[in-house]
Amino acid sequence: MNRGIDLQGSFIESLMDLGLPPDIAKAIWMPLPMILVILGATVGVLVVVWLERKISAAAQQRIGPEYAGPLGVLQPVADGIKLVFKEDIIPAKADTVLFTLGPILVVIPVFLSYLVVPFGQNLVITDLNIGIFIWIALSSIAPIGLLMSGYASNNKYALLGGLRAAAQSISYEIPLALSVLAVVMMSNSLSTIDIVSQQSGYGILGWNIWRQPVGFLVFWIAALAECERLPFDLPEAEEELVAGYQTEYTGMKFGLFYLGSYVNLVLSALIVAILYLGGWEFPVPLSQLADWLGVSESNPWLQVVTASLGITMTLLKAYFLVFIAVLLRWTVPRVRIDQLLNLGWKFLLPVSLVNLLLTAALKLAFPFAFGG
Repeated sequence: MNRGIDLQGSFIESLMDLGLPPDIAKAIWMPLPMILVILGATVGVLVVVWLERKISAAAQQRIGPEYAGPLGVLQPVADGIKLVFKEDIIPAKADTVLFTLGPILVVIPVFLSYLVVPFGQNLVITDLNIGIFIWIALSSIAPIGLLMSGYASNNKYALLGGLRAAAQSISYEIPLALSVLAVVMMSNSLSTIDIVSQQSGYGILGWNIWRQPVGFLVFWIAALAECERLPFDLPEAEEELVAGYQTEYTGMKFGLFYLGSYVNLVLSALIVAILYLGGWEFPVPLSQLADWLGVSESNPWLQVVTASLGITMTLLKAYFLVFIAVLLRWTVPRVRIDQLLNLGWKFLLPVSLVNLLLTAALKLAFPFAFGG
């Protein structure tokens, strides 16, 4: 099975070929992954914020951002600069340490999760054998930061928002993990590279969405709830809780919450694309594409083209899911907190559990079709 190329090993080997000692090559590599992740995720967030504003404007028959750059593309940059330079206020009776650590604890796990996301066949920073497990573990840390922020603010609205965020995360983390386990069971691996490779060979017909339609729906609903997107934004419900756990935050700390929310949305869309939509794989098998172009499948130029377009396919699938999430925000009303918890515990949890058991049974009965 083709696992792709680990960027870390390739980069270090390239520096060693230039004559650098192994220790220095490793030292140069150490800060690069996080720099790449932060820059890439931040650019992705700027694109998503601009898209959300334009899509929401179109849904409401407005124009949206127009004057800050061509078609308003620089409006998210202007908003980010404004938040950086706004006054940072800490309430007098707040717990200063926890109040400051809350936003940091929310953002860092999301950025770390990007380390195991393969954007293309040769574009993964760290190809871990337990990549999916690492992502699930990291995603469970962010609610601690939300609860910490709500408690430390010494504000009843913030505290209620933090409690809602913790309850919502616990409710939807379990069905999300169970739906992921069904995909892992079919792929026989926790590696994100292996999961995508397992979907190759048959084009769009080999994608996991056809073998796991129920798991796909459960995962996508749970992911929207984890990202606190409408109709599941109960922790920030403006009409009820002002701004929830963000109520007392200003300036850069509020900007971290804002950044973390959109970074998490892009991350969830990328994970869905990897688990269910074939990742960097084309809708058409590579062999058929080579026949159409009249070239050999082993042609180096064809391999270069497919490798360079792989990241485009991953991002197209991810941003299509982001478009769906944005469209849901402006077309679906917010649910009540009891409806949200009932959906997670009484519907998604049993459905995801039955889906996992059914996948295990089908894997034993039809090992070829279900990854045996």
